[in-house]
Amino acid sequence: MLLRLLRTYSRAYRPWIIAVLIFQLASTIATLYLPSLNARIIDQGVARGDTDYIWRTGAVMLGVAFVQVIAAVIAVYCGSRTAMGLGRDVRRSVYRQVGSFSAREVGKFGAPTLITRNTNDVQQIQMLTLMGLNFMVMAPIMCVGGIVMALREDPGLSWLVWVSIPVMGVLLGIIVAKLMPWFRIMQDRIDGINGVLREQITGIRVIRAFVKERHETERFARANQQLTDISVQIGSLFVLMFPIINMIMHIATAAVLWFGATAWIRASSKSVH
Repeated sequence: MLLRLLRTYSRAYRPWIIAVLIFQLASTIATLYLPSLNARIIDQGVARGDTDYIWRTGAVMLGVAFVQVIAAVIAVYCGSRTAMGLGRDVRRSVYRQVGSFSAREVGKFGAPTLITRNTNDVQQIQMLTLMGLNFMVMAPIMCVGGIVMALREDPGLSWLVWVSIPVMGVLLGIIVAKLMPWFRIMQDRIDGINGVLREQITGIRVIRAFVKERHETERFARANQQLTDISVQIGSLFVLMFPIINMIMHIATAAVLWFGATAWIRASSKSVH
């Protein structure tokens, strides 16, 4: 359902999406090229004491970094325009569809659910589109490019890539699998708090007439606390994703330094003998 929705409403923004792909590709290539230039400065400039080579390569690095920043900014701008425009179109279509419902259909779905669909759900679609165009597009490009650069620099240490990526994928998959049921519960809790708030707003005169302010305050507090509890549970698990990614990356970096240094020491000892 979500894929069909995105495919239908993203047709009007194909030029923007193509622009995102082009500039994300340019930004990623520039990002992957910078470490190679840095390695050249160390190997051919610092090691040989060639100051002119260091300045020339440093100037090239500045140019590549400038291209990377400009391409990233343009990609984010195009992705944001696409996401916000798509959300506007979806919200307008949902509003028109709900406006054509009969009283029976509105009662069948429920006013709180329809309000949530036109507000929170559309916002989630916007954020999904924005994150997808700005990060999910870059991730596979960075992954493939990083593997190619790793194989190019040192094929002997490339096995670390094949170990770290599956480990990261398994751990993140476990977290996502645990998060999905909680997100469904959170959706029900949002519907519930919208329903309580709508009832209180529409029936404010009746509530005051029967002096039920404290009762309605407690109802809203319970609904609010239920939504808060599930949000905290989701946040406490979701917050583990980036530390796990950073931990695996740092362990892989340390392993590269360890095995690389060991191989260099062995090669140096053989050359001496």
